[in-house]
Amino acid sequence: MLRTLVTLLLLSSAYVIATPVNSTFIGRACASHPSDEKVLEYEAHFAAHKVEKESFSTDAAAAATVSVYFHVISKDTTTAGGNVPDSQLAAQITTLNQDYSGSGLTFTLAGTTRTVNSQWFNQVGPDSSLQTTMKKQLRQGGANALNVYTVGFVSGSGAGLLGYSTFPSDYSSNPTDDGVVMLFSSVPGGSTTNYNEGKTLTHEAGHWVGLYHTFQGGCSGSGDSVSDTPAEESPASGCPTGRDTCSSAGVDPIHNYMDYSYDRPFNRSCMNQFTAGQISRLQSQIRTYRSISA
Repeated sequence: MLRTLVTLLLLSSAYVIATPVNSTFIGRACASHPSDEKVLEYEAHFAAHKVEKESFSTDAAAAATVSVYFHVISKDTTTAGGNVPDSQLAAQITTLNQDYSGSGLTFTLAGTTRTVNSQWFNQVGPDSSLQTTMKKQLRQGGANALNVYTVGFVSGSGAGLLGYSTFPSDYSSNPTDDGVVMLFSSVPGGSTTNYNEGKTLTHEAGHWVGLYHTFQGGCSGSGDSVSDTPAEESPASGCPTGRDTCSSAGVDPIHNYMDYSYDRPFNRSCMNQFTAGQISRLQSQIRTYRSISA
């Protein structure tokens, strides 16, 4: 029987996690995002160390290509068992480049590893020793390389998750932990209902380049630290037209890649945009922490 599940985990780590499940969904929910205290820490560090574009050489400024390493973890050699085919990985790169087309970034497939390990596939999750071992054995490249691990999120601390990511400022303290872990069946053409257009990686890569959820901080405070994303009290589910959860100007940004709307419900695009402010922020973040200038 197909199961529906929304798991709410209160974690205080650096990870950002999008939930639910491997088949059908009642909607996404935020399983974890940085506490207000953690955000203050991140933002204070960013303000003190921010690198301006003028600091980069012409060669560095032209090198806005992100090398992507896919690490396909499966329980067996079948597609249903997690062995994502090369065609779907290529489609995922295409989706990333479409979704980030206004950012100055280009994503390119740099390599793919394939590992049959049922324990990793089933049980890897945030802050688990299994994911630490997996990343230490498989991660490639430096701060400017996006490592993506596709797993099943069947049990353990990752049960029911859609994905999670580290932030750019986390890299220096724990380089081998850097990257995205995501549900294998949420790639383009995957089997996860409402979440199989590849937007999961677009969203998680957004955290990897320094963006918070649009609902970070709710209706008060500095929110997601971006001025042109309207405040949002809580994550959206589905594709709710006209949703407005805060009294400040602007309806909820339910079309934003950093919310939790469906990829493409009812054959219409829902999750489909970054704002100019988000692009400016991510460019500053990756200049500062990943030596990438877009």
